Amino acid sequence: MSATAETSRVPAGSALGSLTRPARTAARWAVRHGLPAVYLSRSARRGDPVGRLMRDRALREQPYGVYEEVRARGPLSASSLGWVTTSHAVAQEVLRSDRFGVGWDRSSAPKVIRWALEFGDDPASAGVAEPPSMLVVDPPDHTRFRRLVSRAFTPRATTAFEPAIRRTADSLLDALERRTGSVDLIEAYAAQLPVLVIAELLGVPTQRREDFLRWGAAAAATLDPGLPLRRYLAAERALRAMHGFLDEHFAQLRRDPGEDLVSSLVTLPPEEALTDRELHAVVLLLLGAGFETTVNLLGNAVVLLDRHRDQWAGLRADPAGWDGAVEEVLRLDSPVQLTGRTARSDIGIGGRTVRAGSRVTVLLGAANRDPEVFPDPARFDVTRANAREHLAFSGGIHYCVGAGLARLEGVVGLRALSERFPDLRVAGPPERRDLQTLRGFERLPVALR
Repeated sequence: MSATAETSRVPAGSALGSLTRPARTAARWAVRHGLPAVYLSRSARRGDPVGRLMRDRALREQPYGVYEEVRARGPLSASSLGWVTTSHAVAQEVLRSDRFGVGWDRSSAPKVIRWALEFGDDPASAGVAEPPSMLVVDPPDHTRFRRLVSRAFTPRATTAFEPAIRRTADSLLDALERRTGSVDLIEAYAAQLPVLVIAELLGVPTQRREDFLRWGAAAAATLDPGLPLRRYLAAERALRAMHGFLDEHFAQLRRDPGEDLVSSLVTLPPEEALTDRELHAVVLLLLGAGFETTVNLLGNAVVLLDRHRDQWAGLRADPAGWDGAVEEVLRLDSPVQLTGRTARSDIGIGGRTVRAGSRVTVLLGAANRDPEVFPDPARFDVTRANAREHLAFSGGIHYCVGAGLARLEGVVGLRALSERFPDLRVAGPPERRDLQTLRGFERLPVALR
C-alpha cells in the first residue's frame, strides 16, 4: 500500500488525524466548494443561467426572472450542471422515478477528486449533504433510515404535537408583548418556534436552543456549493461543536433513555442498530435542518401577507383559511429552491435523452410557478384551489419526512401571531439569507402594534 493511501485512511480522531486536520479541511473544502465555485463562476460569466443563479448574489433576492429564461428553453435544457428543469411535470417525474437517485458514482470522478474525498473525509465535521445523510443516499440505506425516523412523523404523531406548538407560540408571543419598538421577527419568533419544537421531539435540552440555531445555520449553509473558505471554516467549527454535543447527548440517553425519537434510535436492538456515523447523520439532519423550512416559511409568509393586507385581514376574519395560505406561501416563495438527481440509467424525459450518470437540477421554485399547473403563477392568492400541488417538499421517496410538522408549525405559528398582533407590519427592509438553495430571511424587522 502506498504512503498516500495509508495517510488517507488515518482516523480523523487519532493523533495523526489531528495533525493532518488542516490539510484534510483544505481538501474537503476544495473538492466540495472551491472547485465548484471556480466552475460555476466561469459558467456565470459565460451567461449560463444555473451558474448565474448560484454565483450572482443579486439573484438571491429575485431569481424568478432567470427561472423564466430557463423555462423559455423548454421543459429540460442543458446547463453548467448538466440538465435543468423548470417544468412541474418533468420535476415530478424526476423526483418520483426510481430511475433517478440522489447519490452519484464516485468511481467515475477523476482520480484526484476521489483522493480528495477520501483524504478529506471526517465524520467529526460532516454536514447534511454528505453520506450517510438521508439527503444523499439511495435505497437500501435510505429505506432503512427513513423507516426508523418516520414513526415520529406519522399524521397521528404530528397532530398530537399541535397543543405543544401552540403553547410554545403563546410563550414566545408573551415575551414579544413586553417588547417595544421594532423587533426582528426571525430572531424573536420565526426561528425560536421550530427549534423549540424539534428540541422537544428529539429530547434535547431547550436551553441549548441558541446553539442549535447557530449549528443549524451552519449545516444549512453547506447545502450551497461554492462556499468561500472563511464561511466554510465557520460552518465546520459549528458542525464540530454539534457533533460533540451529539456524542454527549447519545451517551446520556443510553444511560437514561426517554420517550423521544433519539432515545428510540440509540436503544435499537442489535439487528436494527445504526452505526455511530449513521446515528450522527440522521440526528444532524433532523436537528440541524429540521427547523430550516419552518423558519423560512414563517418569514416568507409575513412578508407576503404584509404586501397583501387584504389577504391578512381575510385570514384574521376566517382563520380556517390558514391551511391554504401556508400552501400558497410554500408554492410562491418556496423555502427550498432547488434539488438534484442523477440518472441511474438512460431515460427519455422532457423530450430529451438523459444518459446514465447525468445530473438533473430541479428548480423547485420555478416548477412551483409553472403556468401549465398554476394559472397566473406569480400572483399571491391564499385561496388558490390547487396550491397544495407544489413541490416545495420535494417528491418520491425523498419527500420531506417532516413536511406535516412544518405545515402544522406554519399554520399554528401564523394564526397565533395574527391573533396576538393584528396590526403587525414590516418596519424596514427585510434582509435575505445569503443562500441559494434555501430561501428565507436573515432579519425581518416588524412593528408589532
